[in-house]
Amino acid sequence: MAQQNMTLLRHVLTRKPSKLPTDDLALILERIEVIGKRISHELARASLRGELGFTGETNIQGEEEKKLDEWTNWVFLDTFERGDPVCSLISEEMEQAEHRAGTCRGSSYAVLFDPLDGSSNTDINGSLGTIFSIRKRAPNHAESIEDILRPGDEQVAAGYILYGPGTQLTFTAGAGVDIFTLDPMLDQFVLWRESVQMPRRGSTYSVNHGNITKFHPGVRKLIEHMTSRKDKSSSYSLRYTGAFVADFHRCLLEGGLFMYPGEISADGKSKGKLRLMYELEPMSFIAEQAGGRASNGKKRLLEVKPQALHDRQPVYIGSAEEVELAERSNVEG
Repeated sequence: MAQQNMTLLRHVLTRKPSKLPTDDLALILERIEVIGKRISHELARASLRGELGFTGETNIQGEEEKKLDEWTNWVFLDTFERGDPVCSLISEEMEQAEHRAGTCRGSSYAVLFDPLDGSSNTDINGSLGTIFSIRKRAPNHAESIEDILRPGDEQVAAGYILYGPGTQLTFTAGAGVDIFTLDPMLDQFVLWRESVQMPRRGSTYSVNHGNITKFHPGVRKLIEHMTSRKDKSSSYSLRYTGAFVADFHRCLLEGGLFMYPGEISADGKSKGKLRLMYELEPMSFIAEQAGGRASNGKKRLLEVKPQALHDRQPVYIGSAEEVELAERSNVEG
């Protein structure tokens, strides 16, 4: 049971070991907590302030940019303006890493983030999220990013914030997964569930069926199996919000499978959609810490070495049994 009014910062300082020094983790999460509050408060009134809709620009991914994409990215940059111990910021919305001059000392970190996951939901008051990953930077790295282009196993902490009926922050620093809920009366993230374990099997799956003709035959075979209804004990219901954070959160609490398969291009190769370093790796870290699994269809995602900051991969993530089923179905050939 969660201890009543156990705040995020108090929990970090007093309750959990981690893969990085406690003081460093507390400094970083304190800023992420501020970011979550700022975004949560702004989302609640964005429609009244004329902040919905598109900016008219495209981001580095070639996607139309929403006003809130731009603003939430700025919130990260503004909140980490003073840097230390974070010296590098890497975002879905920025082509290159941004470095904080003078803060890259002996113990320094990079924060990688998707500031507003599911931004297509902004104009309909749908679920949204923020995803973050924390990595230790190598000594004397300067502005090189070679030490960051490493497998996800080398993350020291990761998490996400879900903006729904309530705002919840989920994170791991290598010692299990904890969930905090933003108490509007206290304006603090308060511990809700500690050491969360994902069910080994679930009853729902999440996928964008609109892309089914672009998927490998193995994926279509998997979906046919999961929806055949021949055996109620092995059939599944579709749940898809268009926000990775929201769909994964359901898997974390209730089990099941989220998948965003690769799409077969004209050259016959399968290409992933979601970004590896600041979407898939942090969620994979959380999944494994909670007893789940995460795969690109062929191998464990946390073992994949990125070639560039914005690399993409297919993803099959959630309960261990469902991810194993996906791999057995040869979903990526």
